[in-house]
Amino acid sequence: MPLVSDRCICLRKLDYSETSQILMLMSHDHGIIRVMAKGAHRRTKAGASRFDGGIDLLDVGQGVFSDDTSRDLALLTDWKLEDGHLNLRQSLRTLYLGLYAAELVSLLFQEHDSHPEVFDQLEKVLEDLATPRLEQSFLAFELDLLREAGFMPELTTCINCAEPAIDRNGIFFAPSRGGVICRNCQAGFPDRLGLDIRLLRLLQMIQSPIPQGSPRRLPQLTRHQTDPLNHLLAEHIQHTLGQRLRSAYYVLSGPRLSDAEAKRQLACNSTGHGA
Repeated sequence: MPLVSDRCICLRKLDYSETSQILMLMSHDHGIIRVMAKGAHRRTKAGASRFDGGIDLLDVGQGVFSDDTSRDLALLTDWKLEDGHLNLRQSLRTLYLGLYAAELVSLLFQEHDSHPEVFDQLEKVLEDLATPRLEQSFLAFELDLLREAGFMPELTTCINCAEPAIDRNGIFFAPSRGGVICRNCQAGFPDRLGLDIRLLRLLQMIQSPIPQGSPRRLPQLTRHQTDPLNHLLAEHIQHTLGQRLRSAYYVLSGPRLSDAEAKRQLACNSTGHGA
């Protein structure tokens, strides 16, 4: 069975036994793969391990695995940790956003479908989350994912009457239709969500194409701006996929848990649905 080496990011993990793990990895050249890491937690008397004692969520490393798409689980034979993103674990907010980014990638893209640009975007946003740019970087990443996956909502014209969405007196978003609706049409959409025209313009600005070779310039954003937009996009994604987003609860405004309780529930949600 041929073995390949690729740079990978851990999206999901499940402890399969006392020593082994089942992992979902996003690889640069081979897309999303599911692997079995036999003996991941086992160490020799000398302390050595092929997997550095186990692989954690959001770890970045060079993995060696079997290249056989006919099997549900490939075999991970070697792992060299390159970045454990310890800085993300200093704050619940950054950790939540990192795990939410990993969940979105795992749901929006098919296994074995190569998306090196998505890998690069995920690796970049995990770096940005440990900086003051975390809110705007995550929102831009989320929009990039939707564009790459073909699920970008309509943000320019009303999806019902096709008129430009510029009404200052009321703009809405309908998850059931995947786009904005004007005030005149909103009555026909019971699932509509109110949307501030200033936030809509912010989304339009961030998702607009960037000339090749030009750096992306993002405005400094706060949770007061990003929370309603992340909520809107989460509703859109959940309706499109017909599946609940487990990490969204912790990212969006809502009940505040103690740090210990939040970490416990987040760990359950991150591993309870398997790899």
